[in-house]
Amino acid sequence: MTVDEAAVAAAAAKALADAGADAGAQEAGLGHTPDSHGASNTSSDSTKAPADDRLTLIITTSPTPSAPSTELLEHIIAAFRAHCPALTRCRVILVLDTYDHISSANRLKKGHVTAEGARLYAEYKVRAKRLILDVYAGPDVENDSLVSDSAEAEFGCLGILPQHANNAVALAITRTPDRRVTFVEPAQRLGFGLAVRSALRLTQTPYVWVQQHDWALITDIPLGPLLTLMQQQQQHRHPHSGAATSGGSDGDDDDDDDDDDDDDGHDGDQDDGEIANARSVGVPIQYVCFPSVRMVEYARSDHVMRYTALRALTNLHKQNFSVRVETSPSTNVDTATAAAAEEAAPGITTVKIPLTPLFFWHDKPHVAETAHYLARVFPGRASLPRGAFIEDTIGHRARTEMKDGHWRRWACWLYYPDEGKQLCVRHLKGRTWRGTEGELAKKMECMRLNKGRARRRATEPDDDTP
Repeated sequence: MTVDEAAVAAAAAKALADAGADAGAQEAGLGHTPDSHGASNTSSDSTKAPADDRLTLIITTSPTPSAPSTELLEHIIAAFRAHCPALTRCRVILVLDTYDHISSANRLKKGHVTAEGARLYAEYKVRAKRLILDVYAGPDVENDSLVSDSAEAEFGCLGILPQHANNAVALAITRTPDRRVTFVEPAQRLGFGLAVRSALRLTQTPYVWVQQHDWALITDIPLGPLLTLMQQQQQHRHPHSGAATSGGSDGDDDDDDDDDDDDDGHDGDQDDGEIANARSVGVPIQYVCFPSVRMVEYARSDHVMRYTALRALTNLHKQNFSVRVETSPSTNVDTATAAAAEEAAPGITTVKIPLTPLFFWHDKPHVAETAHYLARVFPGRASLPRGAFIEDTIGHRARTEMKDGHWRRWACWLYYPDEGKQLCVRHLKGRTWRGTEGELAKKMECMRLNKGRARRRATEPDDDTP
């Protein structure tokens, strides 16, 4: 290997980290992301993290140029281990979406793959299921021990016309006997929206973490305290309910008129947890998104500042929520984003959860209440067409309703460490990334072509030569 080829090979080893280059210098590398104190978690932390039966992890995946490699999923799981170990200990549902057509070229967003892409994706699905089983169920669990089931994902109108008769996609479902791991394989392409709905219908926990296959965590997330906060706010709103409810009904919770007064004397930036919590007792927290580079300092962005009602809601509710949690040697308390302090009672820690109201429903990694998700985003079979993304359809409707005074109806929040300057997730661009080997081959081919052009230029006669 020449010196140039060695340099290209070294560069290709960083190809996955470079896929999120849109974050610029603000984002740390994926392989080792230090927190604000210069420390980082290691994969060994995941062996100490307790399982959290309040939450199910939903992962959606689909054909990519990197298939059959499972590197995208491996990097996501590595990021979980480093920044939120509880996500490797909870229940998991993997939706393995498919394609619509075999074509001469890949058009992944339209559901088109080549014949070779279809073959590689079939191999990828086998590898992906084995990877998830190894991580979440253990390497001793074999495929023949899985329980099989079936379901349907209906969509569109159910009318009298013949073309409406088959507005449903058959789902093949396999899971471990204890339901800790579930795989969903549709007979036709679902798209992200229907993939999430199909997984939600199989979820038995009150909360879900929704994860696309090409978004990776790059900072610590205090998941346990965040779920506790969501539960506490729900209990304040429904003190006589022993379980979380959907929050999807219209009524007092839908009326934000009492939130639109920004002359309450609060700027939303104070760290006094008691004052902050007092003014937001019972405010719903049913969806929390994690910021990417395009959401930096969201509370001060045009997305908020151009609208009086949205500014008022931000000024009223943006704060560091205080959550009291029990700690033990095995508890993973985030030291990068949650200001934890031991109190008089031994084993009790106060964790600060920074949140600001969010005026959109994003597809990027988020945690949400399961019942609220189904009731608000998927109230009927015609809520979302097959192949659609939630943020491209429901997201815009949600924003319109929020601007009209119904933010509580959606109850969307953005995790907001360091006043929105700290990023939490990074896009790995799975639709174009070819895997480490594929990126290396691409770079080598570009280098070969450039050398050929240089040789041709060197041998061509100079036009100025007499």
